[in-house]
Amino acid sequence: MGMRAMQERAYEKRGEQYLLIKSPPASGKSRALMFIALDKLENQGLKQALIIVPERSIGASFANEPLSEFGFRADWVVNPEWNLCNAPGADDPSRSDGTVKAVGHFLESDDKVLVCTHATFRFAVDQLGIEAFDNRLIAVDEIHHVSADKEGNRLGAHLSNFIMRDKLHLVAMTGSYFRGDAVPVLSPEDETKFETVTYTYYEQLNGYEYLKTLDIGYYFYNGSYLDEIDKVLNPDEKTIVHIPYVNSRESTKRGKTNETTEIMGVLGEWIAKDDVTGFDLIRRADGHILKVADLVDDGPDRHAKVMAALKNPANKNDRDFVDVIIALGMAKEGFNWIWCEHALTIGYRASLTEIVQIIGRATRDAPGKVRARFTNLIVEPDASEENVCEAINDTLKAIAASLLMEQVLAPKFNFTPKTRFSAQQDDFYYGESGYDPEKVNIGLNEKSGQYHIEIKGLAIPESKEAKRICNEGINEVITTFVQDRNTIERGLFDKEIIPEELTQVKMGKIVRDRYPDLSVEDREAVRQHAIAALNLMQKSKAAFNLDDSGESEGNTSLIDGIRKFALSVTELDIDLIDRINPFAGSYAILSKAMNEKNLRKIEVIISAKRMKITPEDAEQYAVKAYDFQKQRGRLPRSDAHDAWERLLAEGARAFLRFRKEGKYEQN
Repeated sequence: MGMRAMQERAYEKRGEQYLLIKSPPASGKSRALMFIALDKLENQGLKQALIIVPERSIGASFANEPLSEFGFRADWVVNPEWNLCNAPGADDPSRSDGTVKAVGHFLESDDKVLVCTHATFRFAVDQLGIEAFDNRLIAVDEIHHVSADKEGNRLGAHLSNFIMRDKLHLVAMTGSYFRGDAVPVLSPEDETKFETVTYTYYEQLNGYEYLKTLDIGYYFYNGSYLDEIDKVLNPDEKTIVHIPYVNSRESTKRGKTNETTEIMGVLGEWIAKDDVTGFDLIRRADGHILKVADLVDDGPDRHAKVMAALKNPANKNDRDFVDVIIALGMAKEGFNWIWCEHALTIGYRASLTEIVQIIGRATRDAPGKVRARFTNLIVEPDASEENVCEAINDTLKAIAASLLMEQVLAPKFNFTPKTRFSAQQDDFYYGESGYDPEKVNIGLNEKSGQYHIEIKGLAIPESKEAKRICNEGINEVITTFVQDRNTIERGLFDKEIIPEELTQVKMGKIVRDRYPDLSVEDREAVRQHAIAALNLMQKSKAAFNLDDSGESEGNTSLIDGIRKFALSVTELDIDLIDRINPFAGSYAILSKAMNEKNLRKIEVIISAKRMKITPEDAEQYAVKAYDFQKQRGRLPRSDAHDAWERLLAEGARAFLRFRKEGKYEQN
């Protein structure tokens, strides 16, 4: 019916009342929603569909589509009066009365589809009440703008109330299910109501006709980025350059307009502005004329002209219409330029969501486009700076982001325990000798890019929610783990770190805090699945980097390394997974991008402020010490040869001391 792979997968779940679609930018979520919404309106008895988007420009993604031309039974039609993203003041609280009234008029009409912004919808629910939306479909695009913090996020509070009332259907979509802060998008109790459809970058690249490789690079520089940008800015590539925020450490403080002008100077000699498009015309050294769209200049006339030219559908299929786009806070979420080959971002971005959205600008399939890349240019730590801790913090966050991107880009892992009752999974290739019930097996499904990996001693999730987390939500657990600054610091630079301190205590606490309603057994299963996924990616990357050349080409290790490492492993067990330091691979990646001198600076500063044991950590060590005693019939000894046993003994003693001091609640 004209559906792509992801859209077909989502459409199969069209009967669900609550549906969450996690799929990369450019994978076709907007059209997937059209198929689902039309079915709900025609076959599931819903009155109307309201599509809500974070900003007005994204409303264009839900414009009329002749779906019947491709085999579907109906077309997607939005009457102009109900596309409120085109209405003045759609995002402005002081001018929202008109759009809110329009929502009310729509609910009273016989028309079927409305498109509006998150802001308009929030105001409408505030005024009309949640009951007004009964028996309708609410489709939330870019759900990561929502937060489970009901006090600080009105849209999140409204969605929670809708779920509690349980008289409408919800479809939530996002290209990145991460907010970049510690607050989850949906509370665990609300998220359990949703059926999840997950489509990975791995599957997306496998399914493309042209684009097959995505490279990711983090580069560090000294001084001004304008003196280094020529090393990563290739004028032969269609590029979006995101300059640093004005008050960021990477900003030159010379003004955003001057920075934009200097970037153009790196590209070549400025000639003129095009009267029709507003593009800057730059002559390269070889005489070729580059067309540069300046989205930094926010003058109303110039900005409107450039944006109109970029949005004009007549220019969509012209590869040479524009060559470089320079932006500040724009050309990210929902921006569609299929020819973009390189997303170059200067300055660290604190949110993984923002990074994923920026990468998504370069990962659209287009004829002749076989490779795309994301480059993050970050200032190098400098011990002579007064705010050296800020510099190091930025570096550590960059490492965390690269770790997370590896997980986002990875194929899906289906971990199962290896027992004498284990069985071959359908459609998985286990090597030339096939599935062997006598050994640990690793299989690959080429079509989905999914790996089946058997692990000795792996805990099995029992409850429906724990199974959902292990199958669909493990990246959220890993996100919390690697975004913790203390965890990153110790994992990278503490030579005395005991792996179990990270994999058991730190990850165990994260799972317990995030999913307090799970049983102890289910929390342990989630912890083991998260550590297995994170470590498998790290070991795969290391295996690929140890190829004959000694270097990985770009970041194809995210795909090729899995094959090299996973299919060659003959024995995996929980002890091995817990013993591997999950950040060892990232230290290697960082050391390629930075010299030994700067690495030593970071290590010295971090080593000088290593964590002391906290009452919360001591409690976890005491629990592990109790488990140790049950398993071995004795308490852990402080003079043991094994470092983990010594740490358990020390932690248990600290727990007793903290309890005597009254540091714990009585329970």
